[in-house]
Amino acid sequence: MATPTIAAYVKLNGNIQRVDISKVLGARPSTTPAPAGASEPLNILVMGSDTRQGIGTTEYGQDTIEGGAHSDTNLLVHISAKRDRALVVSIPRDSMTKAPKDCANPASTVANGEVRQWNYNFNEGGPGCTVKTLEGLTGIFVDHFVVIDFRGFQDMVDALGGVEVCSTVDIADSDAQFTLAAGRHTLNGKEALGYVRVRKTVSDGSDLFRIRRQQAFLSSVVQKATDTKLLLRPDRLYGFLNAATSSMTTDADFGATTMASLANSLRHIGMDKIEFVTVPTEVYPPDINRVQWQAKAKLIWEAIKNDRPLTNPSAKPPASTGAPAPLTVTPDRIQVRISNDSGVEGLAVQTGNALAVQGFRIAGYTNGTSTQTSGVVIRYAPGQREAARTVAAAFPKAVLKSDSGAGDVIAVHIGVGGANPIEVPNRLGTEPLPPMPLTAGPGDGLDTRTAGQDICS
Repeated sequence: MATPTIAAYVKLNGNIQRVDISKVLGARPSTTPAPAGASEPLNILVMGSDTRQGIGTTEYGQDTIEGGAHSDTNLLVHISAKRDRALVVSIPRDSMTKAPKDCANPASTVANGEVRQWNYNFNEGGPGCTVKTLEGLTGIFVDHFVVIDFRGFQDMVDALGGVEVCSTVDIADSDAQFTLAAGRHTLNGKEALGYVRVRKTVSDGSDLFRIRRQQAFLSSVVQKATDTKLLLRPDRLYGFLNAATSSMTTDADFGATTMASLANSLRHIGMDKIEFVTVPTEVYPPDINRVQWQAKAKLIWEAIKNDRPLTNPSAKPPASTGAPAPLTVTPDRIQVRISNDSGVEGLAVQTGNALAVQGFRIAGYTNGTSTQTSGVVIRYAPGQREAARTVAAAFPKAVLKSDSGAGDVIAVHIGVGGANPIEVPNRLGTEPLPPMPLTAGPGDGLDTRTAGQDICS
């Protein structure tokens, strides 16, 4: 792999602005950041500043008027001690949480603070206030932070030669002055900035759907940035690193050398070992336009503190405790309609592909209600129980329900915690099941996804 020269390192290191937030944070559970190459977990808070200074356009929204930049994009990146996996946690900007009332005062903490919208923490006291709030809410120690502004985001995409995205719908957002037809496109930096910023005219207009789009885009950036073709081109690699560092602000200990050491320790990590999850939220009662964290968010924080994966999609289902009755209906005689009741975009199509390769006939897809259900429920009409049993064989712990309105189609409802399909004993064909990177979560309702899948997966 090509590596920058010493002179290049000096240049890149000089690009980075550094901020000492130690006085803002006050007493912490640790005073020594974990070395990038050490056998200790590493937590990095990445913040996207919404300042538009230097990007050469006023498109995609105006600068904030509340007194400075906000951080609408917040990603907590947890890297395992063995450097063999990573968890990226998106924090919704509209979250209402406790926060220090006066971040500049070390005695002001989350415990004695006030309720404030999440992205106002950055406006209130910069990265130090955001880190202090996160640590106070979760008990997680943040080793390093990185702030990247809009100009840097735009320049990084251009340095990569553009990034491919896939939109499931046409986008026409007059507020953002951004349009995009449904399908796959390679976006330049300016276009990418519009794509990740669009909010009001896509899906339900909430920040939660924008986060999904940002996660998918970040996955594409990671793949492009780690592509062998880029790494073997010193000029292209340097261009990307120069763009990234020129608009980057970090803590005092996170310089180019430390970043290079960390990148080297992660060079063998697989895309399927990078998980994305969004902090689960619910409506904030005093203001329906805001959200608050659900209690199950603690599952994310506990996974990080214990340095363990949030999900284990490759885990095999538990062994059967008894011999099931033989299946009497083959997959080619069964029509299946799949309903995605999990809230995980793309899960129904992924499931259908895994069933179709076994001979099942897919009759169509539907989305469930806004109320998420749990597990896998299989509905069938009277007289179709044997066909339903064949379908159920693909879903460990599925619940079978007789439904006189089901007709000739077996309806599969996939809710949160529902298992991905496995091979049925009487499957047809020999083609292996396709990759299934999406998961409905481990039964806790957390929407997780792996890098390497885009929003059209």
